[in-house]
Amino acid sequence: MDHIRASPQRQKLQAHQQNPSPHRSFWLKQLHQWHWISSALCLIGMLLFAVTGITLNHAGRIEAKPQTQHRQVQLPAPLQRALAGGDERKGEPLPPVVADWLGDALGVSINGRKGDWAVDEIYLSLPRPGGDAWLSIDRETGQVEYERTERGWVSYLNDLHKGRNAGPVWAWFIDIFALACVIFSVTGLLLLKMHAAKRGATWPLVALGLLLPLVLALIFIH
Repeated sequence: MDHIRASPQRQKLQAHQQNPSPHRSFWLKQLHQWHWISSALCLIGMLLFAVTGITLNHAGRIEAKPQTQHRQVQLPAPLQRALAGGDERKGEPLPPVVADWLGDALGVSINGRKGDWAVDEIYLSLPRPGGDAWLSIDRETGQVEYERTERGWVSYLNDLHKGRNAGPVWAWFIDIFALACVIFSVTGLLLLKMHAAKRGATWPLVALGLLLPLVLALIFIH
């Protein structure tokens, strides 16, 4: 019966798997815990970035139908006086009282937005995810022109993917989300290492995931 008896090395491996050391059990528990927590935090974000990665990659095939809204309003005389003068300034916001009035009249938040002050005009560029907007104020007459363009939900999500014109809060979210993805990936790699002895295809598949984009980049990207 010796020919069917397991080798000493195999018996030792089986005994080790059946009775893992306390050190190994501790790290397995920790890695599993951090892996599932980070995966739960990343799940929706990863789906969002994966889907928008496809839409960005095929942006030329996805037609957008921009919708443009143009409005004109007249500043009250007291607010016109707050903008009077022939001085030129760059990168200076509107007075808060003017910004608040325009926000109520046009339904747009411009508090703290910096504008270019010319002798006869104040111009504010108001880019946003999925669209664009601008506002122009005639300093002499108080005439305000506002134009807003919306390019749809696909463009909106694409701009969120790129962090374009999304503000500092979204930039912080991307940083925190990226950190959670790093934790998810590193704990996954360590779990693969700890289970690789029972899964022979582990490292060949990891190597394939590394080599495939590398080879494609070297051959097809110049």
